[in-house]
Amino acid sequence: MSKASLPLNQIIPGDALEIMSDLPEASIDLIFVDPPYNMQIPGNLWRPDFSQVAGVDDEWDKFEDFRAYDHFTSAWIKAAQRLLKPNGALWAIGTYHNIYRVGKALQDQGFWIINEIIWEKTNPMPNFMGVRFTNAHETLIWAKKDQAARYTINYHAMKSFNGGKQMRSTWRLPICKGGERIRLNGERVHSTQKPLALLYRVILASTNPGEVVLDPFFGTGTTGAAAKILHRNWIGIEKNPHYIQIAHNRIEKVQPEEYRSQVFDLKDHKRLAPRVSFSRLMEAGYIKPGQYLYFKEDPDQAALVKPNGILILNGFEGSIHQAARYMMGGKRANGWLYWYVREEDGCFQTIDAIREEYRKNQPDGRDQ
Repeated sequence: MSKASLPLNQIIPGDALEIMSDLPEASIDLIFVDPPYNMQIPGNLWRPDFSQVAGVDDEWDKFEDFRAYDHFTSAWIKAAQRLLKPNGALWAIGTYHNIYRVGKALQDQGFWIINEIIWEKTNPMPNFMGVRFTNAHETLIWAKKDQAARYTINYHAMKSFNGGKQMRSTWRLPICKGGERIRLNGERVHSTQKPLALLYRVILASTNPGEVVLDPFFGTGTTGAAAKILHRNWIGIEKNPHYIQIAHNRIEKVQPEEYRSQVFDLKDHKRLAPRVSFSRLMEAGYIKPGQYLYFKEDPDQAALVKPNGILILNGFEGSIHQAARYMMGGKRANGWLYWYVREEDGCFQTIDAIREEYRKNQPDGRDQ
C-alpha cells in the first residue's frame, strides 16, 4: 500500500477503533497512543485553600469497570498491530492507573517491549490531601510487533539529549504550562495535553523523515505538531469536534524549516556502512605489508604492518584497535581514527579515510 493512498497529514473525525479498521494493513511506521487513563476519580478534588483542582474527569476517561477498560485496550492494540509495518513500533503512555494493564495487554497480544521510559515531570501537581506521594511521572512503553522484529532507533543522534552519553530511560521534562498550554477563555482545552518536547523525543528517536506516524487519540494535536516540525507524515484520529478544530489550527501554524537530508536524516550512515576489515584493505592493496602506520600523525610513533594485518611496535603486537589502546595507556580507542598512513607528499591520512575510499570503489562496499 502506497503512502499516496493514506490520508496523510490529516485529522480523521470519528471513533478510533472504527477508523483504524478502515486504514490499510501494514501501512504505519510508528503509532503513538495516549489512551484514556481510566483514573476512576470519584468526585471533585480540592486544594487546601478550597479551590477546585482541574483534574481528569472527562467522559472519555470513564469506563464501567476494569473489564470494560481491558476490553477497550485489547481492541486498540489489536487494531494497532494490524496497521504497523513489520518493522514498525508503538509507544503507549499512561500513569499507574492504567499503564500496567496496557503493558500486560501488549505482551498478551505478542508485542515485545523495547524500553520503559519514565517521563519525570519537573513541575508536577502536588498531592493536596497529603495522603500519598506526589505523582511526579508518567510511564511510556516502547514496543515492537514481536521479538524478532527490527525497529528504528536513532541511538547516536539521541546522545545529544544526554550530554553526548547514551540516552537514558528517564526523561526530565516539564508538563504543559504557560504559553504551551492551550486555553480558551482562561480554561485549559484538554486535561492531558502532552508537552511538545516529549513527542519530539519520541518521534526523533524512533522514526526517519518521511515515515508515517499515527495517533489514534489525537486530542489537541501534539503528535502532529512534532511530526510536522521533524518532516514526518502524520495521521490523527479524534472524535471530539472541538479538539479537532483546535488541533487543526495549531498544526497549521507550524512552519517547519525546509527539508534538507543532511540536517533531518539522523541515520548514522557511517555505522550502517558495510563492514570492511583492515585485512581486506591489505588484500586489496590499499595497505601494504611492511608499511608504517603513524599514531596520531606522529612520525616518532610508528608501527609496522605485518602481512596478517597485525601491528608491531616497541615489542607489542596487536590489531589496529589493540595497538591504539596500548598507545593510549589502556584506554579504549578506535584504531581506524588513530592510525595514519603517510602519503608521498608527506601528508597524513587516517586509515578510516582509506577504508571509505575502498567502499566507494566496490559495487556494494563490502568485503569481497
